[in-house]
Amino acid sequence: MTRIVVAGAGSIGCFVGGALAEAGQDVALLGRARVMDAIRAHGLHLGDLDGSRALATPGHLSEDPAILSQAGLVLVTVKSAATTGMARLIAGHAPPDAPVISLQNGIGNAGDLARHLPGRDVRAGMVAFNVVPLGDGVFQRATSGEILIASGPGELARRLSTPRLAWAEVRDMAPVQWGKLVINLTNAVNALSGLPIRAMLQDRAWRLLIADQMAEALAVLGQAGIALWSNTPVPLRFVPGLLRLPTPIFTRVAARMLVIDPQARASMAYDLAAGRPTEIDRLQGEILALARDQGRDLPVMQAITRAVKRAEMQGPSIPSLTPGAIRAG
Repeated sequence: MTRIVVAGAGSIGCFVGGALAEAGQDVALLGRARVMDAIRAHGLHLGDLDGSRALATPGHLSEDPAILSQAGLVLVTVKSAATTGMARLIAGHAPPDAPVISLQNGIGNAGDLARHLPGRDVRAGMVAFNVVPLGDGVFQRATSGEILIASGPGELARRLSTPRLAWAEVRDMAPVQWGKLVINLTNAVNALSGLPIRAMLQDRAWRLLIADQMAEALAVLGQAGIALWSNTPVPLRFVPGLLRLPTPIFTRVAARMLVIDPQARASMAYDLAAGRPTEIDRLQGEILALARDQGRDLPVMQAITRAVKRAEMQGPSIPSLTPGAIRAG
């Protein structure tokens, strides 16, 4: 493998690229000037759950997509709305034999890339952990997990695995992506709460809202016959019941779910704070589309979606709603 280009290096891209550079890989980060300039000024620092912090600056930082011409592998980490634009840049610059891996939320991004990159090795991927941007080039992993990618030629997962970050290949990515989507439905709730994830999960009223939304999603996916992979300590079908437990019992039973950096917030919270469009249509929107096909009404998910869209229209802000206000909205 030659150079790895992380295309759209934000929080996940910088952490993944940094972990690869730390292990000696030739890594280039393609990102926005504000992110690249911070790394140029301060270096790229990786924080981990054990409290450690390491300096792991990749050798190449660029805002110019021409750097894709040097890629032996492209890791796509842009938001879903930017997938088509990034696909065009890859088509225009990257060598045709460079594999392209989507490390993005949602279900359809790898397919969108493949449609614009015919004949190329394009694979879906799933990042099972959360990363918090702390500023000044510091990216803190906030939850545990590995990276899963669709299997294919080249033993890519083996070649990409590092002491800090494990990669694995799976034959069927669809259950993995749908399972991650169900978990990511919580992103919108966290964005509306104004709270860090761990603090939100320690409040039963918020957990009940999350549980009700997840139950709606699981019913829709079950009727559609969609299989789900789970990276939670228990199968996804049991998670709503777990969330509904009284807080003292939940705290004991679900201790592993609370192994989260106390500062961690969902990426959607950062999007709203910065006035950026969220990925609500690629998360809740996927479930709501299936529900419409089934003639189902999902009142909780619809209320959460409306609240996020209202927050988007308000411009840069950090909502601090209550579960009751969201349900009534």
